[in-house]
Amino acid sequence: MRALVLQHEQPTPGGLILDWLEEQGAGVDLHRIDVEERDIEPREHDVIVSLGSEFAAFNDTIPWIPREMDLLGRATDAGVPILGICFGGQLLARTLGARCWRSDEPEIGWLPVRTKDPELVPEGPWFQWHFDTFEIPAGAQLIADSPAGPQAYTVGPSLGTQFHPEVTPEIMDDWVRVYRHELDAAGVDPDRLLEETHERWAETRASSWKLLDGWLEGVASDGC
Repeated sequence: MRALVLQHEQPTPGGLILDWLEEQGAGVDLHRIDVEERDIEPREHDVIVSLGSEFAAFNDTIPWIPREMDLLGRATDAGVPILGICFGGQLLARTLGARCWRSDEPEIGWLPVRTKDPELVPEGPWFQWHFDTFEIPAGAQLIADSPAGPQAYTVGPSLGTQFHPEVTPEIMDDWVRVYRHELDAAGVDPDRLLEETHERWAETRASSWKLLDGWLEGVASDGC
């Protein structure tokens, strides 16, 4: 399997998704789209993963966002399965014609989701850290949601999530350090967040593997 992984900043790596791809024996092309401009042919990859970002999916003043939308659009046209995570899920929805906007309330922490397909998306808790929300694109199927909005959807061979199945304790350590101001503004206790991440580590990995296996073996294969 050939996987293209789109990373948007240094503090937002692939984490568990990269571990899972390694277990699949996948060759990974890690593309830092925020610092590197190069032509990419999506049909040269079997799957594409778009990770999270500190930026809003509707912010076209960020020059790489329109470039990534073009890439995701060409991948969709070619039938290449896409996994969009948080920002990536929002940007995939936007690429397919849906709206994204600033939410009234952020979601930060380990929170459950209401799932219609627990075999694909277990109810969690999943880790959330986002300030924006979105509508699912036309023709998509809503798989999970929360009071704040959509949490997971499928469209063709692709899956978008609002939560973060890639999170590891190491990633959380980095996020708490780099984005501490966001936690303070939202009234979230960073120490408790780190404690809960370590406490949930084993079940987090199991849930993420279930989601990723379900996407690859069900959604991606059925949709192609």
